[in-house]
Amino acid sequence: MAVVQEQQCQVRCNSMPSVSHPIVCRVEEELHKLKACVASSSLSVEMMCHGLRELGDLYSCINELLRLPSNQQVLSHLPQEKWLEEELDGSIRLLDLCGAVRDGLATKKEHLQDLQSALRRRCAEAVKEKTYTYISSGEKANKDIKNCLRSLKKMDSKSGSSMTINKDCDLPLVVRVLMKAREITISLIQSITFYLSVSRPKAKTSRWSSVSKAFHKKKVACEGERDDTSDFSRMLFSLYASYGCISCKDVDKEKAVRAQNQLQTLNVNFDCLENGLDCLFRQLIQSRVSLLNILSL
Repeated sequence: MAVVQEQQCQVRCNSMPSVSHPIVCRVEEELHKLKACVASSSLSVEMMCHGLRELGDLYSCINELLRLPSNQQVLSHLPQEKWLEEELDGSIRLLDLCGAVRDGLATKKEHLQDLQSALRRRCAEAVKEKTYTYISSGEKANKDIKNCLRSLKKMDSKSGSSMTINKDCDLPLVVRVLMKAREITISLIQSITFYLSVSRPKAKTSRWSSVSKAFHKKKVACEGERDDTSDFSRMLFSLYASYGCISCKDVDKEKAVRAQNQLQTLNVNFDCLENGLDCLFRQLIQSRVSLLNILSL
């Protein structure tokens, strides 16, 4: 098994050293772990946070690979420079995507804290208003993220068809790893976007009409049929159900506390995602710097 791994990590380009390099094995190991992570049809928030950390580690390894003098020399003298232009284009688009998700998450955290405050005050009207504000503000962020994703997918479809570099050289390893890392990033960001989105079922009562109007796109018949909704959507259902209790004279404290606990859990999840996105953003910047350095050689 060890012999097979060494052969897989062998540097085979004539312009490169003909010995195994530890960083190549690390890159392949990180890729393998990430593929297994994003392969799940339904990622939990814990898996998303773990995936962001692993993705940051992958880009850290890629950056080490790009900084190898032998790699830089080969890459800088490659006749086919289109790959570098495409990677530079892809790097800025990934930064835009990551930035859009971070901005959207920051906005959601702000409104989440407003919701927590309203619920602590047992203020039914404030709960209704802040929930509606959260939903409305999230729509613009989701639109920006979708535009970035669409742009990246379009670019990847073009670059994939134009890639004609010899696959037996170690150079395509660098290029392929960058492309695979971008594909994984897009997949993971899509999962995070779904997690942050608000499913909008039709409300069965008119008590919360201003919010229920915003819930028209996705139908959910009952609590047992909410498997495809995000955690925030499920929290909204609980919040919606407890709204009547909060607005009555006899406040149902148990339901109010339950909703508050769900909001606090969501806040912790947001912090975890934010930390992972910050780490990924820093590594994406370093990756772009490495590519620009190669371009200047």
